[in-house]
Amino acid sequence: MSEDTLWTALADPHRRAIVGLLLTRPRPVGEIVDACGLSQPSTSKHLKVLREAGLVRVRQDAQRRVYALDPAPIAELDAWLAPYRRLWNRSLDALGRRLDETTYDPEEPPSKPKD
Repeated sequence: MSEDTLWTALADPHRRAIVGLLLTRPRPVGEIVDACGLSQPSTSKHLKVLREAGLVRVRQDAQRRVYALDPAPIAELDAWLAPYRRLWNRSLDALGRRLDETTYDPEEPPSKPKD
């Protein structure tokens, strides 16, 4: 599976919402439809894109189709993001150090920024 396929699948906010729902537990299609507020055909199209990207798996449970996240593609994205995360962490660490050095008096009004 290519990273482009994963990014494309996750580019849509409805598909990201579905992935977020499936993060907690597998869910039947009807429950996904209700939670997302989409029509059943629209939800099915989004699930098809996620399935073809390898982000979700589906299993038949009697008359229901139950979808679950497949963690492998998410792990691939996580590995791809790792170098960027290190960059963000360095910046956040520097901000944290700066904030630790700054004294804060809740009784004193904030100063105006200098132009």
